[in-house]
Amino acid sequence: MRSFLALLLIFISFYAHSQTKVKSRSRSTLDAVKKKGFLQCGVSPGLAGFSSIDSKGNWQGLDVDVCRAIASAIFGDGKKVKFTPLSAQQRFVALQSGEIDVLSRNTTRTLGRDTSLGLNFGPITYYDGQGFMVRKKDGIKSVHELSGASVCTQQGTTTELNVADFFRANKMKFKPVVFESNDEVTQAFLKGRCDVYSTDSSGLASERSKVKNPNDYMILPEIISKEPLGPAVRHGDDQWLDIVSYSVYALYEAEELGINSKNIKTFLKSKDPKVARFLGTTPGNGSALGLDEKWSYNIIREVGNYAEIFKRNVGKDSPLNLERGLNASWQDGGLHYSPPFK
Repeated sequence: MRSFLALLLIFISFYAHSQTKVKSRSRSTLDAVKKKGFLQCGVSPGLAGFSSIDSKGNWQGLDVDVCRAIASAIFGDGKKVKFTPLSAQQRFVALQSGEIDVLSRNTTRTLGRDTSLGLNFGPITYYDGQGFMVRKKDGIKSVHELSGASVCTQQGTTTELNVADFFRANKMKFKPVVFESNDEVTQAFLKGRCDVYSTDSSGLASERSKVKNPNDYMILPEIISKEPLGPAVRHGDDQWLDIVSYSVYALYEAEELGINSKNIKTFLKSKDPKVARFLGTTPGNGSALGLDEKWSYNIIREVGNYAEIFKRNVGKDSPLNLERGLNASWQDGGLHYSPPFK
């Protein structure tokens, strides 16, 4: 009798587990995205180089191109994505509630966000660090000259804590001037309501590129934090995390292989096993992700490799004119590195 009951309990447990898996699959993010026919991506309301609207009403930027890469992997079409502009305070709630499918909004990966907010981060798309911008006329050359300064920052970001930690560690006093939106922070600084503007260095370069006289402002040389920025998804859907992650890794792998949006067709007949697996002419990677075998080919065809994305959005072909630095491929001394595509 006991053995029968034990077997019955095992069967019930197995059946419940299998049904849970079926329900989980039926409610997967990939299924939902395919059903509605587009990817919903959360971005910054307006950060030049990363996510902003051009004169024709089109979204553009590095974070935007990450969204287009994911859409290309799923649909073979980088235009099948809709963008939801989100403030720093709104972004996590929008992801947690299912309002967006992925967050690609210059968001720093931290332990707290990985755990208490129930997020999973994909690969780092931009290695950044927090800096300070001042007016050149003030004659400040170093962050160590900022004791007693008023510092403009944005609420709900890692910036606030980093500033407090830095001044406390260096036994310096400061006055925080905090605003809800990035635009409010910028305008407050430009109008002289604070002495210093602090955020990620790329964000400072972005804001400086938009002002009337950029040369009136100086970004100080010191970096006070690590700000690894990348896309985030909700906990609980491993397949979706894999798709988002390898959509980003495809950008790095293509650069490493010398494949870009202009020459990609010439690689389709390549005999190199790594190239064949990457482009799907040797099948396997697509089915492993639940995608078409040409998913990575479609990404590079639609948006280019990481070098192309960087160059046009934040690099030498953009007003920001940022150096690759840490954001170079590992082959060139940077930190971007893809796992093998096999």
